[in-house]
Amino acid sequence: MRGRTAITWAVVAVVLCAVVGVVAAVRRATPAATGDEIPTGMVKRGDLEMQVYTTGELRASHSEILTAPPIGGGSLQITHLLHTGAAVKKGDLVMEFDPSEQHYKLDQNRSELLQAEQEITKAKADAAVVSAQDKVALLKAKFDVRRAELEVQKNELASTIDARKNDLALEQAKRVLAELEQDVKSRSASNQATISLAEEKRNKAKLAMDQAQGNIDKMHVTAPMDGLVALEKNEGSAGGMFFSGMSLPEYHEGDQVEAGRSVGQVIDPKEMELAAKVGELERNNIKEGQSVDIQLDALPGNRFHGTVKTVGGANSRRFWEDDTSTKFEVTITLSNTDSRLRPGLAAHIVIQGEPRKGVLYAPRQAMFLKESKRVVYVRNGNSFDPREVKIQAENESRAAIEGIAAGTEIALIDPTAPRKSTGSSTPAPGAGAGGAP
Repeated sequence: MRGRTAITWAVVAVVLCAVVGVVAAVRRATPAATGDEIPTGMVKRGDLEMQVYTTGELRASHSEILTAPPIGGGSLQITHLLHTGAAVKKGDLVMEFDPSEQHYKLDQNRSELLQAEQEITKAKADAAVVSAQDKVALLKAKFDVRRAELEVQKNELASTIDARKNDLALEQAKRVLAELEQDVKSRSASNQATISLAEEKRNKAKLAMDQAQGNIDKMHVTAPMDGLVALEKNEGSAGGMFFSGMSLPEYHEGDQVEAGRSVGQVIDPKEMELAAKVGELERNNIKEGQSVDIQLDALPGNRFHGTVKTVGGANSRRFWEDDTSTKFEVTITLSNTDSRLRPGLAAHIVIQGEPRKGVLYAPRQAMFLKESKRVVYVRNGNSFDPREVKIQAENESRAAIEGIAAGTEIALIDPTAPRKSTGSSTPAPGAGAGGAP
């Protein structure tokens, strides 16, 4: 019995030693965050520059669309097309499409027109012959009626039987004349209908021929104004498949284009503007008329200037975009122009917002989101206490805040977030679990 008790206590001792060893190992692997290990910053009072950094795309504020002619019958093939950046004057030929099908329709309709005109000539000739025959027949029928009337006038001298024959002959002549007049009227109406039908066929062929000729004229697309040619991407080159980030070529000679589809545009290089998107906090720092500095990727070393033209409402997010934050469109008018400017050029933009004078500010990385509230961690001896703050404005690196005094020392990383040991007593600074705004 004593042996069993000793064994039991030995097992318990081994288990306790194992638990103590595991706890010690965990503590060594994940050291506790102390005040000395947390990088800190200071809340300061001063002037805060409210510059907004963003990217945008160059576009023309005045342009005219160039489209394939709206002609039925399938797609059209481009046989001539100017390149992007080509300077044109109003009326210059920009693009041309293959008119072979329309030439075929024109020849076919011209043949139908000639055939219809021949049918009209024949119908009129036939009607003239029938009309002449009817005139002779009417003249004869009227003569027969007149002769019968003269015979009736002799009835007083003729016998009863002859008088009766004369009356019957007059009635017969009048009946024949009436029937003939009715037949003549019917034949005249029928002949006129035949002529009208042939004329309608001719008019239809003439209309179709004029339409074909008009379509041929539309195959030559000219510049609607002076400016530069800017071609669009040919989405049909991928066979109908398109995904975000896919690189598509511009339209070029030989491509097939659906009737009525936009192929490009003629832009006025003197009226260029930038379109950019900013977040909700940045939008609060942007107003119309603010100065803007611009650097185009395609023109390194050249700086451009402009002013904020409009600050729009929120843009709807497309389902394939990863960014779920609300974006607002900003339109910027360029102060200086350059012949090398083209729509679609990417630009780095710095909007010079109104500076905030005498405000309390702190590093943006010291702002954390906890339970839908913005907080900072204030040093309290060897630890940090969370304190809610209100963000008034932000720039790229600093935030103007309320709810904390100047000179307060705050943590630059979240002291409550678990951290991995890096072999050094001081962890690398970074955004905490709450994330910098």
